[in-house]
Amino acid sequence: MNRTLTMTAGALALASTLTLAQAPAPAPAPAPAPAAKTIGATMNVYVFPTTGQDASQQSKDEAECYAWANKETGTDPFSLQKQAQAQAQQTEAQKQQAAKAGGGAGMAGAVKGAAAGALIGEIANDDAGQGAAYGAAAGVVAGRSKARRGKKEAAAQADAQGQQAQAATAEQMDNFKKAFTVCLEAKKYMVKY
Repeated sequence: MNRTLTMTAGALALASTLTLAQAPAPAPAPAPAPAAKTIGATMNVYVFPTTGQDASQQSKDEAECYAWANKETGTDPFSLQKQAQAQAQQTEAQKQQAAKAGGGAGMAGAVKGAAAGALIGEIANDDAGQGAAYGAAAGVVAGRSKARRGKKEAAAQADAQGQQAQAATAEQMDNFKKAFTVCLEAKKYMVKY
């Protein structure tokens, strides 16, 4: 009987080992959900409560300061971002339009040059055809050169307008952040941007 108990105990140990080996590993604990972004965080403004304000109080204070800064500066950062995106798209469209402009400049130059060359050729040596040919060739070169200069000028102008718009947007955003910061600091938060 002692031998039977030993075999039975060994079989049970083997069976439990096999069962444990086949059992799926416990699922890892889920990662904590990220905290919802605050208004300040969406604008890259870092806000730290210095007197132990909880998350709901901080959210309420940030909303109040957002509204106050909006009223004081006349700037809404979220609509400002949309305006900046629209301005960037408009600048890019102007650049593309400038690149397409002047497509027939060589031909237009050829026509003008041929007319001038024909007149000069007729007066100089009674050969309007030869003068027209020389004038057309010169007109093509001049027309294309003028078109390239026009494209460069238009692209430079579009870039300058885009940079001015970006600078204005950055200044408005900076002013808003200053007002937002002043309000939050008055409510006992440490703020950096």
